[in-house]
Amino acid sequence: MTLSRAGTAADVHYLALPPTAVDARPSGATRLAVVWHGFGPPRTPAAMAAAVPMTGVPVWRVYLHLPAPTGALPPAGLGGETAVVDFAETVERAAERFSDVLEELRRDLELAEGPVALAGFSAGAAVAMLVLASAAVPVSAAAFVAPIAAPARTMAQVIKETGRPYAWTGPSREAADRLNLPARAAELARPGAPILLVAGSGDPLVPASEVTRLGERLTEQGAVVETTTVQMAHALTAEPGVDPVPPIQEAVSVDTVLTEWFRRHLATVTAPAEGAAPSLLQTYPDGVPISAGPQQD
Repeated sequence: MTLSRAGTAADVHYLALPPTAVDARPSGATRLAVVWHGFGPPRTPAAMAAAVPMTGVPVWRVYLHLPAPTGALPPAGLGGETAVVDFAETVERAAERFSDVLEELRRDLELAEGPVALAGFSAGAAVAMLVLASAAVPVSAAAFVAPIAAPARTMAQVIKETGRPYAWTGPSREAADRLNLPARAAELARPGAPILLVAGSGDPLVPASEVTRLGERLTEQGAVVETTTVQMAHALTAEPGVDPVPPIQEAVSVDTVLTEWFRRHLATVTAPAEGAAPSLLQTYPDGVPISAGPQQD
């Protein structure tokens, strides 16, 4: 049995879960799905892998670390007038270095070159969207969960929810304009890269209506898009969201949706071996198992 691996690629920490699906095999050349967590819970690769392991997807799932800057958007904190600038610079830097990270990941995991699948939650979804827009790597499918795709609107929502003001500056407005991803829908509409958007019905930070509008913009530009809403607020784990813990119902719902999506686009379902049952456990390098939650075929 191949165990999960923890390592560093191009100075970015990662946790890699091996393909363990017993009832499916890859349907094409994709052997790797890359996932970014958010600045809020789950806020580490281990916590994100425990929340959304996608055990039924028959490819490596690699969870990359995205360090939250001091001035990140909540739940990390408003962080003063540089919050939006820090947010933009962090996600942009993560997207720009992804090609180098991917090269080392392939070497570490002994994977041939080929298309990758992308997924991200919250701020991590912004990174995944920037990677998709860059066209720097071939992408076979993508999924964005509660994406912070327009920091200006997110900050406006934060101000509304908290009553705490935010002093916009020239640099923060420029950063928000750069990260206004609905305005860059044409760059995201990559041929052969279908997109799943997942919204939370009770998400105060990224309302479901905003995710729906993003889907409409992408569709107008020719992207193949599906949008779904699940019962969740913004977080996928309880605070502090650092260590792996059994998944809460919100995480199970997201894991089910993402698993079905990537199985549909990356896998061919096969008859399980006689007497075999799909494994619902993944094991970290330290030997601690985590539940994957129910799978949807």
